[in-house]
Amino acid sequence: MKICYTVDDVRKEVKEWKKQGLTVGFVPTMGYLHEGHRSLMEAARKENDKVVVSIFVNPMQFGPTEDLESYPRDLDKDSKLCEGVGVDLIFHPEPEEMYPEGFCSYVDMNGLTTELCGKSRPIHFRGVQTVVLKLFNIVTPDNAYFGQKDAQQLAVVTRMVKDLSVDTKIHGCPIIREEDGLAKSSRNTYLSEKERQAALILSQSLQVGKALIEQGETDATVVKKAISDKIATEPLARIDYVDVVDFDTITPIEQIKGNTLVAIAVYIGKTRLIDNFIIFS
Repeated sequence: MKICYTVDDVRKEVKEWKKQGLTVGFVPTMGYLHEGHRSLMEAARKENDKVVVSIFVNPMQFGPTEDLESYPRDLDKDSKLCEGVGVDLIFHPEPEEMYPEGFCSYVDMNGLTTELCGKSRPIHFRGVQTVVLKLFNIVTPDNAYFGQKDAQQLAVVTRMVKDLSVDTKIHGCPIIREEDGLAKSSRNTYLSEKERQAALILSQSLQVGKALIEQGETDATVVKKAISDKIATEPLARIDYVDVVDFDTITPIEQIKGNTLVAIAVYIGKTRLIDNFIIFS
């Protein structure tokens, strides 16, 4: 496994693979890898000849009051996990490599980025789209793998690739959870023992909503209220949003039909966590 720090070095490696007719799978990450990331790498390993993982804490997608500086980092640990899965190349650039002096070009989108996380993180998805498109242009992958936990990001990237005619197939992979139901996240490391227990309210509240829908409930307002009421039983939890939206357009819906995303963002103490489930029909 190689670790590359520059755009030129990555391109050199990938060009050699493509000369040999090899397919390339790509998993973009911000590092501090966990079982959720491992599942994406395993999917990429199974379906491609070569696998590239990027490890880059992207400053462009963090707001001025967010956790850019404190975001957990551990390249040694990440490298061992990647090597264990069979990753061929890690791309680990510095911010200056991705955004050299004078950088002034961005990728933005109307519609899909305004709801859910876009309400409280208005610059977030512009940063996500810009870095993902840059990474696609650098790695030129045949396939790229994203987790469903960041469902809005998955929808945004899928749409961006379609709209901009990017020759990469996007694969959404299931949420990986702890045994007690908490969705795996690098930010879980911020939680104290008491907060870690309180964070279970996210998956528990979604189970309440999912059960209602499985029982035949189609009124989005009823489902949102049930989820919100469950979250309100946890004193350490503070709701950012509880929403039911069309998964393909990320627009609010009143009646649950078609592909539906039920998504929540909740502060446990100072830590903002997200979770969701998707109903495909």
